Amino acid sequence: MKKGLDYIGIVERVDFPNKGFVRVIPDCEENAADAEIRVTIKGVIEGQKVKFRLTKLHVSSQKGEGRLLEVITPAPQEVEAPCGLFGTCGGCAYQSLPYEAQLALKEEQIRRLMDAVITEPYEFMPIRRSPQPLHYRNKMEFSFGNEYKDGPLSLGLHKKGSFYDVLTTDACQIVHEDYNLILREVLSLCKETGLAHFHKITHKGYFRHLVVRRGLKTGEILVNLVTSSDTETYIGGQSEAADGGCVDGDGVGTEAQFATDAMISVEAEKKSFDEEAFLKNLCDRLLALPIEGKFAGIIHSRNNSLADVVISEKTTVLYGKDNFYEELLGLKFRITPFSFFQTNSLGAEVLYSTAREFIGEVDGKLVFDLYSGTGTIAQMVASVARKVIGVEIIEEAVEAAKENAAGNGLSNCEFIAGDVLKMLDTIEERPDMIILDPPRDGINPKALDKIINYGVDHLVYISCKPTSLQRDLVTLQERGYRVVKVCPVDEFPMTAHTETCVLLTKRS
Repeated sequence: MKKGLDYIGIVERVDFPNKGFVRVIPDCEENAADAEIRVTIKGVIEGQKVKFRLTKLHVSSQKGEGRLLEVITPAPQEVEAPCGLFGTCGGCAYQSLPYEAQLALKEEQIRRLMDAVITEPYEFMPIRRSPQPLHYRNKMEFSFGNEYKDGPLSLGLHKKGSFYDVLTTDACQIVHEDYNLILREVLSLCKETGLAHFHKITHKGYFRHLVVRRGLKTGEILVNLVTSSDTETYIGGQSEAADGGCVDGDGVGTEAQFATDAMISVEAEKKSFDEEAFLKNLCDRLLALPIEGKFAGIIHSRNNSLADVVISEKTTVLYGKDNFYEELLGLKFRITPFSFFQTNSLGAEVLYSTAREFIGEVDGKLVFDLYSGTGTIAQMVASVARKVIGVEIIEEAVEAAKENAAGNGLSNCEFIAGDVLKMLDTIEERPDMIILDPPRDGINPKALDKIINYGVDHLVYISCKPTSLQRDLVTLQERGYRVVKVCPVDEFPMTAHTETCVLLTKRS
């Protein structure tokens, strides 16, 4: 085998995160030794026959790495994906698998990761399914861009394997149809301006992101259009209409053309763009949509940072308010634009019910909820604990957590804003139990050291990235904790991601 050449192989196994191991099919007897080399390829499914390009080769270890070029033959268990962009869009990995097959695959992946590091007998529980495999997400961050270089403005998710190309995903199957209606209308309006999207290299352009959040239980919708301050950069100097791209079969200009006639001249357009009028038009057009839910708020966030992340230097409420409500397990939660909240509301109820089982009896105990977000777990435990202290680095989420607790009639919750690593030094009380729900990268090693030093009898660790969990479990076991139970929960159907809930006890 040679780097840079194309080969054909069979996917024999897929590990988290969607990393396939391919057995090469030799092209002739002289290359029979190629069958001994196992090539790692992302974005494949067990049983597929694939064509790939070899990008790395480690001869001594008989291992290689490749890039998928084509699925020659689907896996026997594959079905037609519900989304027409599956395989092109980078959002979903397993839509072509029946849901039961997805669950079995994820359960096997988590079990392999846990078995590799857990040193004593433990209970591995069957994966718990999402009550709603499709249309389940309560938050989407859409990006503005182009489907191809210098192409028309697009809005949606990144093309699979691409940092730049963005597909217009206006028929997404993992969100409610309201999201698709909103995306189409926002994109249509933004195209009419002729303004460019914010380019990652030049750092010029206006449109950056569209964030839509919708309560699955309440139907409340919060829309956030994120832009830069650059209203001087246009797409190619003229609109699509000016290029003749919006003319009907009789040669008569369409409504979109007439609406953008003034964009032919870049200089004229620079003078005529009225951001205030544009944002008012945004509200009017969104509010006129035939959505099933209801708009709680429409906001505009200004972001001039160079990083390609959704942050706000200034947020303005254009309509309604800057928050919405969702309900979980009988409790009501106020969610703000940038606060963390589980993206699958019904799946979160399964996850938190599992965590509650693991937590067990906490009557009269002080519980720490570290990385507490908007305080969902803390409030579910507070009804049976003496007191719960939550620590979360995002101040906005902490304020929402305080309001949520008050609204739910819970007076024994305290929420602290700050980094867990630093805040643990400021809390005088010592916990009887600790709940951990860290971000994807897991727990800072220094923070984990402080957590272990409390010496609590029980820890419950909720992880959204099993490889980070795997790393932290090694340290926890070395420092005197034993893994008792592990339960995967499918919070993210159709994707390669899974939540995992773990109960640990202190060795006596």
